[in-house]
Amino acid sequence: QVQLVESGGGLVQPGGSLRLSCAASGVTFRNYVMRWYRQAPGKERELVASISTLGRSRNYADSVKGRFTISRDNVKNTVFLQMDSLKPEDTAVYYCNAEWGTNNYWGQGTQVTVSS
Repeated sequence: QVQLVESGGGLVQPGGSLRLSCAASGVTFRNYVMRWYRQAPGKERELVASISTLGRSRNYADSVKGRFTISRDNVKNTVFLQMDSLKPEDTAVYYCNAEWGTNNYWGQGTQVTVSS
């Protein structure tokens, strides 16, 4: 059974940091491109960051470039999203996604709220 379990969300003040984790099980993790998406209330889900199978290629949405860093540990089957200099507009549910060919899996999401 495939599971993606996100953790690390919470309430943080503007300018603060959070580190999200997504632990994968039931998949050969190193084969999968991993992505973080987010969805704010009333908005469509948007791609935040992606990382290739070996971590050599990383891409970011313009809105988070220079503030967020995606990384992965293929031994621990985990992908991370380090979020710095957080802004209120970063408030959303953050979802982990794993893709390999026709295989596509989602986590349940973790809430990130940026507010003073």
